[in-house]
Amino acid sequence: MAKMLSRVAPWLASRKDVPDPPGISIRTLDGDDTAALVLLAQRDPVSNVFILAHLRAAGTAAPTSGGAGVLGVFDDGVLAGACWAGANLVPVQLDPTLAGVVAAAANKSGRRYASAFGPATAVLALHAELVELGHRAHEVRPDQPLMTISEPPSVEPNPGLGLGNLADFDRILPACAAMFEEEVGYSPFLGGREFYSRRVEGLIRQGHSLVHLNEAREVVFKAELGAVTSEVTQIQGVWMNPLYRGQGLSAGYMASVVEQARKIAPVTSLYVNGFNTRARATYERVGFSQVGTFATVLF
Repeated sequence: MAKMLSRVAPWLASRKDVPDPPGISIRTLDGDDTAALVLLAQRDPVSNVFILAHLRAAGTAAPTSGGAGVLGVFDDGVLAGACWAGANLVPVQLDPTLAGVVAAAANKSGRRYASAFGPATAVLALHAELVELGHRAHEVRPDQPLMTISEPPSVEPNPGLGLGNLADFDRILPACAAMFEEEVGYSPFLGGREFYSRRVEGLIRQGHSLVHLNEAREVVFKAELGAVTSEVTQIQGVWMNPLYRGQGLSAGYMASVVEQARKIAPVTSLYVNGFNTRARATYERVGFSQVGTFATVLF
């Protein structure tokens, strides 16, 4: 890495209209790069659970049928860092000094990215480079504690939480959409309902949708295991029905989520906005502790 940094540093100072630094190259990975990408991501299976879950499902680093793929940065032919480039940009073991070449390649593709998320140093460096290329974010969240738990939860789980059922899809989908809109500020249905609906349906079919419905079949609480490997699950989409907020129910529900997740993998993870002190306190009460820092850039 020191060798790579010594070559890249002078280039960063005058990167505009300059070819890639000597020894550094970037290209979209293909199936033959799968093993190298797995080894790279396994250096931090918690931070890289997104790409590892994708590789587990797809079985290959090759681009998807929809055109999403992984940009690989090579140092003298060795994979030194990577970045998922689909609807979102997700760095994988990407040294911040390599953000420039990744941003240039992502920009050249002409794709429109909804966000960038992952380890804070890489994401914020990538954002800075994309700003230089004319991309503008409507929000930057630079401090998102990455938290894990690998023991049983510290509070009593709520027994009402169970797996989502397709029979309740029409109730679960609006709850998921409400969570999304609260989190990012716009509806996930912009541009059509089909893609987001398929995503929610897929999570239910996989047994990764966790929900509690009351007697009136209204969603009280829901969460998803958004990325899953044999080592790590990542909780996403935590949402409490506004009618039930402020009643001290969150910790019990999160404990139940952890119990369900531990049936799949030994480590349960999540990341949370640093300013959300109430949620952080709840997660700590359940037994989560911070192991890193993520950042999210919303474009």
